[in-house]
Amino acid sequence: MKPQLLKVATEPTSSFCIRKNVIPYMNNRWHFHPEVELIHFHKGRGLQFVGDSIMRFSPGDMVLVGANLPHYWRFDDMYLHDHDQSVAYSTTIHFTENFWGDRFLHLPENRQLKALLDKAKRGILVSGTAGKRAGKMMQKAYQASGVHRIIALLKCLTTIAEEDQLTLLSSIGFQTDLSVAENERINAIYEHTLSHFKRKIPLEEISDIAGITPKSFCRYFKDRTGKTYSQFLTEIRVGFACKLLVDNKMSIKQLCFESGFNNFSCFHKNFKQIMGKTPQTYQNEYLKVEA
Repeated sequence: MKPQLLKVATEPTSSFCIRKNVIPYMNNRWHFHPEVELIHFHKGRGLQFVGDSIMRFSPGDMVLVGANLPHYWRFDDMYLHDHDQSVAYSTTIHFTENFWGDRFLHLPENRQLKALLDKAKRGILVSGTAGKRAGKMMQKAYQASGVHRIIALLKCLTTIAEEDQLTLLSSIGFQTDLSVAENERINAIYEHTLSHFKRKIPLEEISDIAGITPKSFCRYFKDRTGKTYSQFLTEIRVGFACKLLVDNKMSIKQLCFESGFNNFSCFHKNFKQIMGKTPQTYQNEYLKVEA
């Protein structure tokens, strides 16, 4: 893919950036940057793209994104309108791998930390107890100043590094060409798909958006994502179905069609294949946690 290079601003008195985000459409594009990103979602839900991984994010989720790994946080539409009362809120830390010095990660005491940042090149989902503890350290880093700020970041990363149950997001074989020449093309494909996934999107239509022939589009998309456009579209639809299952405002059969699937058996099969469980099980597990 050809994501957008994003320049992360830092303060003159700080070696890394930490901020609170209340603008859900900030950097709402497929992008990358040389800084490592740690984001903790407090309020708001949506669809996240990390490398070739597509999945839902929810309050409490924390994601560690390695240097130059393309990503994209797409909040649900309800959070994107200024007149809406729904609030999206997250905390983000950006830091370069060598901001503490070129030799720091090569110290024997920091072997575990270096291994974590190597894993982060695929993107890491941090959840459960580790996510809560790391979230508290992020808050301390935000409130601290001077050397205490760096110590809080180290404690946060150490908490994550010591966790055994981390979820790697992008596939091990994912690669991307980081040139920006094709940035507008891939973002146009993303935006069109996210705006129209509830209906059939003919190959001729999406290839026209990309500005290439249908045959070339199939090869182009597979070469850059490692998956077919059909697979990509199915994952978008399953992600939206997850949202509707969590909202619990319609029957599973109704939300099947609302998510863009033409029949229930196709929906059920694809959902289980991608999520590893049936729609009913997914909904029951979520409602049980929320109860």
